[in-house]
Amino acid sequence: MIRKVSLKLFIDVDTKMLITSSSLQIAKVKGKETKKEELLCTSEERTEFCQARGDIRVHGKSSTVSIVSSKTTMLEKTMSRSLKPYARRGDVDAMNRVREWSVKAVNASQKAPQCTQSHNITAVLFSTGGYSGNHFHEFTDIVIPLFLTARQFNGEVQFIITDKRPWWISKHKPLLKKLSNYETMDIDGDDQVHCFPSVTVGLKRYQKELSIDPQKYSYSMKDFRDLLRSSYALKRVEAMKIRDGLRGKPRLMILSRKRSRSFTNTDEIAKMAASLGFDVIVKEAGWSMWGFANVVNSCDVLLGVHGAGLTNILFLPENAVFIQVVPYGGFTLDWLATNDFGKPSKDMNLKYLEYKIGLKESTLIQQYPLDHIFIKDPPLVEKIGWEEFKSVYLDKQNVKLDVDRFRPTLQKALELLHQ
Repeated sequence: MIRKVSLKLFIDVDTKMLITSSSLQIAKVKGKETKKEELLCTSEERTEFCQARGDIRVHGKSSTVSIVSSKTTMLEKTMSRSLKPYARRGDVDAMNRVREWSVKAVNASQKAPQCTQSHNITAVLFSTGGYSGNHFHEFTDIVIPLFLTARQFNGEVQFIITDKRPWWISKHKPLLKKLSNYETMDIDGDDQVHCFPSVTVGLKRYQKELSIDPQKYSYSMKDFRDLLRSSYALKRVEAMKIRDGLRGKPRLMILSRKRSRSFTNTDEIAKMAASLGFDVIVKEAGWSMWGFANVVNSCDVLLGVHGAGLTNILFLPENAVFIQVVPYGGFTLDWLATNDFGKPSKDMNLKYLEYKIGLKESTLIQQYPLDHIFIKDPPLVEKIGWEEFKSVYLDKQNVKLDVDRFRPTLQKALELLHQ
């Protein structure tokens, strides 16, 4: 018998990620089956996850994943890892809402938990805590990372959910059913010991928001959007391409919001857009993902103020035009708009336009005098603290578009639909 025991700790110079690997491999002898126990834990900028295989035992009540070995190995002596399986590493507020799990190697002769339920497929354990409830974070922190982690198994994977939110499962059920052939497992209060041949604790994630690097992963944002189309039975693949003599108007959705960052003159905007030749609809995102996804998919142009609702650009057809209205707030809001939605939209093969409002288009001037720090110096407010900045520029601000100033942006959208 050939036995190989190894422990590795190294940094990938391209991804700058810390990888810890410890494994026991036993080779084949005269045709007999081999046993391989392995634990690979990866830390990256936005996530950390552990992949284990062998005799894996998951106990929800103690939040423990054990790799059981019949022999004393270096794996057992050196490997124990605690992590929170939510892909927004470094965000203290988010991670405070996520349960911590222990991944460790144990010897079978010691106090290894005994299997009460055995499964012959791999498992992926992840949290629906963190910022779930925010549409943007649900996709960038959970749904897209889950796609990256689980798509390779072609449905033969068991999802184990910690910090389970039943409404989250219901909301994303069409997509979950495409990724897994099995009902999700609520693990936190479970005193059973579930045994698997392999498990991933935590989710893979690209560091940029709403994005996938096809050079790093086997998939791209096109693959993810194709899965969305399949999950929600979206009919349109391509946006309308306007040609001379072609009948029909391009459809424009104005994404409304009931709370902050809403348009205060939606009717005026819709009237102006209609005068340019758009078929205009006004909608607010709701909890029915299926219905709203199909409405978005029917549109050629989506217009909205920066906020989580813009995540619905994921459902737009290819080559549609996305117009993001950036509220008053200086560099910080410009940066958020660009990195949360501007750059990601281009990877989705959408045509992106950005409209930055002027001070006169912000309702903040009705709340504060012109010499107030909130009006004069947004960067200084951001230095005071994110919560202070957010409470003013994101939570208290609405937008009254200057339709004459905004008209050229809609005209540009029409031009892009001609291309």
